[in-house]
Amino acid sequence: MNVTLNIIGAGHVGRVLGSLFAGVEGVAVQDVLTRSIASAQAAVAFIGAGTPVASYAALRHADVTMLAVSDDQIGPACAALVAEGRQAGAIVFHCSGALASNVLLAATQAGAFVASAHPIRSFADPQQVAATFDGTFCGVEGDPLAMAFLTPALHAIGARPVPIDPAAKTLYHAAAVFASNYLVTVLDAALRAYQAAGIAEPVARELAQPLVTEAVANVFRLGAAPALSGPIARGDAATVQRQQQAVQSWDAATGELYRALVAPTQDLARRKRGG
Repeated sequence: MNVTLNIIGAGHVGRVLGSLFAGVEGVAVQDVLTRSIASAQAAVAFIGAGTPVASYAALRHADVTMLAVSDDQIGPACAALVAEGRQAGAIVFHCSGALASNVLLAATQAGAFVASAHPIRSFADPQQVAATFDGTFCGVEGDPLAMAFLTPALHAIGARPVPIDPAAKTLYHAAAVFASNYLVTVLDAALRAYQAAGIAEPVARELAQPLVTEAVANVFRLGAAPALSGPIARGDAATVQRQQQAVQSWDAATGELYRALVAPTQDLARRKRGG
């Protein structure tokens, strides 16, 4: 492997991947383009390699270009890159979990090979992610020639590439939202309900933590259906009804959330019983 890499967009994901790729033998981070020259300079400082540039016109030809921009900017960034030419035979990939590589159609039409590589983890703390990236799963898909670069490059930074169906990319990303974002929303409802019952917020977190950690550990040890417990798993419909009414009286929106979770939890309980 002996390639030059340009980076367009260097928020948390771009900075982390840029810094990791910069440490791979045979990969040379070349130019870094962001919304401003100041942010490009800050990104280069984090990455520890590359040259900050102020425009697409200033980008030198690269064997590989990583688009680490927001989802709504991937298409425009790709079009702007292609407008400068020199993409025939190059590799262009983006880091979105929600969009497939076909959003890079302009690059394909310009003769480039395209792909997507989505690291499956939170990037809230880039320094910490960069230091602990080893073992991170990455959902990948794209042209075979692009994958011929991406797969070994991802392995080289400690990632675990997982091929995904590009036609199901949105569903794949929704799975991550359920596993991360919506889990936080449900836990927020639990903490607020504890507080509404007169328990101080710090204590509420202490009360919830063993329930949450044990439930999550059981899901990953046994599977979702065997891990289910509580009134629905026991078939205690009266308790579920009383709880739903109590939550609805306390907070209508949270009551709707409770109600919305009853039916899928009943389905899960039937799976647990083998019904």
